[in-house]
Amino acid sequence: MGLLSQLLTLPVAPMRGVVWVAQQVADKAEQEYYDPAPVWRALGDLEESLRAGEIDQETFDLLEDQLLDRLAEIAEYRDRMS
Repeated sequence: MGLLSQLLTLPVAPMRGVVWVAQQVADKAEQEYYDPAPVWRALGDLEESLRAGEIDQETFDLLEDQLLDRLAEIAEYRDRMS
């Protein structure tokens, strides 16, 4: 970038910084949202709750289906991104 273009774009420099920070936050949030590890932990916790008698089979099935759907969504996203 030449001196002239730096001088001309100087007024928008703070905005570029804000946009960069916002993009970093969005990227991190996306990484966490599409991380399968918490879903796998939730499935394990759900199974433990069933074994301990804290929930019934019907509740287990409903919650398990939701978590498996979430894993499928994560897998689909990861396939699209690679």
